[in-house]
This record gives sequence, structure tokens and C-alpha cells, in this order.
Amino acid sequence: MIDVLAPFPRYPLGHLPTPLEPAPRLGEALGGPEIWIKRDDCTGLALGGNKTRKLEFLIGRALAEGHDTVVTFGAVQSNHARQTAAACARAGLRCELLLSRSVPRGDTLYETSGNVLLDGLLGARVRIVDGLDDTVKALEEIGPACVIPPGGSSATGALGYVAAGLELAAQIGRDPGLPDRVDRVVVATSTTGTAAGLVLGLAHAGVAATVEAICVYEPADVTAASLDALLEETAELIGVPVPAGGRQVRDDWFGPGYGVPTPEMAEAVRLFARTEGVLLDPVYSGKAAAGLAGLVRAGVIGADETAVFWHTGGSPGLFVYPEVVREPC
Repeated sequence: MIDVLAPFPRYPLGHLPTPLEPAPRLGEALGGPEIWIKRDDCTGLALGGNKTRKLEFLIGRALAEGHDTVVTFGAVQSNHARQTAAACARAGLRCELLLSRSVPRGDTLYETSGNVLLDGLLGARVRIVDGLDDTVKALEEIGPACVIPPGGSSATGALGYVAAGLELAAQIGRDPGLPDRVDRVVVATSTTGTAAGLVLGLAHAGVAATVEAICVYEPADVTAASLDALLEETAELIGVPVPAGGRQVRDDWFGPGYGVPTPEMAEAVRLFARTEGVLLDPVYSGKAAAGLAGLVRAGVIGADETAVFWHTGGSPGLFVYPEVVREPC
């Protein structure tokens, strides 16, 4: 197989490969398929998460281009911002975070704890920006910098999940303790870089699995269009064809909006915690887990299938959503 990633600069940040763990008690509780969890919450950089993989290529490019400052964007409780701050600390780069109030909350807990607390600890300069004018003004004040898009979801960032798809392919059937096939990969999607990379990486490795992309940021039609556009851009970058299939975008568990809790998400977070001792987050992996549970219970994922739940991390978010861990009344 041609190493399509060899031409691109990469700065090592993660503990890779991440574990692929069986989840038998979760599968039994759902009464469905064989379930495995791909533990990208264990990437190791500042409590881990999926953005570490993207940042290996994004920081690699920033360093190769001679930048000394990185600026990126996200919601107030952005996991991407936290991991970017950590990556910059590791690489000796100045980090500027421009965070927006994308979630309808402005309470003290939300704006001072969780990821925001860690951003400051990691040495990033944090600015809360309201609207385009604030963002433009902040960028002018920051000056020359490597600008990383929200979620790290450029074609360069998506390379991290092309590598992840290849990594999963190498784990399948490697020994008797790992699955000999994978039919579905269930993952949260917002800015689509993770899903786009996985679709391309799995296809390039010859793995005929469907990526079930569970929307957490925009409805399915908007997300699917973003995914298709990033697939084309990333495929062109690495010189591979865009697969005709291999993905399904679903917004059944999106709820009222980004970062807004749902009963299905809260139930899924408790289910993972109490069957497998695995902590999810309320914004991304919690809603993806609700999607996994819903697809199994509806029979969309059959009892004879093997499904991988891709854990994208984000557990610091639990501390600003205490209602998730409380028992329902």
C-alpha cells in the first residue's frame, strides 16, 4: 500500500495507536451487536481526545512554515481549543484562542471551569469574542500567525484521521483478542474532519465499513454537504479517489442544538459509565453514544454485526454539565 501520508510534516503528540477495547457489558445491555470502543480519549495530550491526531499534522505544518504563533477558534468549552493549547505548549508555540458563545449559556461555571480552566493552565491566551467584528479585531491585534480552523477541520487536519482509519484497519484481525471485521464505525461529527479522514483511511485500507456520522453541530443536510466538500479536498491532497459510499450522516440525536443536553445523551453517558467504566462528554461523544444505542435498538445495526464506537474524548465537559451525571427525577 502506498504511504499517502509520507509527504506531510508531522509533529508527534499522541499515544498511538490507541486501544481498541471490547465492550461486552455495553453490548449485553443494548441487546445488540458486538461492540468495541476505539479509545481516542487515550491519545494522551492534556486529557486526550480526537483533536490530537489532527494537530500532529497541523502543528507539523505550522513548524515547517516557520510560525511562532497559532490561533484557532471554538466554542467556550472547546475540546479542540484545549488540545491546541497543549500542542502549542509541547511545541514551544504561542497559542491564541478566540472562543465564542456558541452554546446558549453564560453562567460562571460554564465560562470558568472545564476546558476553559485547562486552556489557561496550558498557557494559552483566551479571548471571548462576540461576532465577526470582535474576531477581526482580535486577529489584527495578534498579528502574523498560523490560523487553524474550528475543530482543526481542514484537509491537513483530516490527515490525522486518514492515519486513524489506517490504524484501525491494522488492528482488525491482528490477533485473537481483536475483531476480525468491522461493519460500522459510529462517531460524533461537527466540523467533519474526523469523519472525512476515517472514510478515506478505511477505504484506502480496503475496509468495507460504514462510518455512521452522528451530527452534534449542524443538521444532517448541512453536515453532509460539509463532509462531502472536505472529503473531496482531502482526497485531492493525498491523491486518492473519494469513495462512492462508506458513510451515513444522521441527526436523529442532535436535539435542540449544539451543546444542548438531551435525555438520550444523558442516558447514554450513564450507560457507558456504568457498563464499561468509560466517561463520555455531553456535547460530542455523549450524543454519538445516543446514536449508537438508537441504531442498535431500532435494528439498523444488526445483532450479527460488529460495531466500533469511536470515543473522541472531551470528558472535561462533564464538569460544566452536572445535570448529565445526576439521576433523573
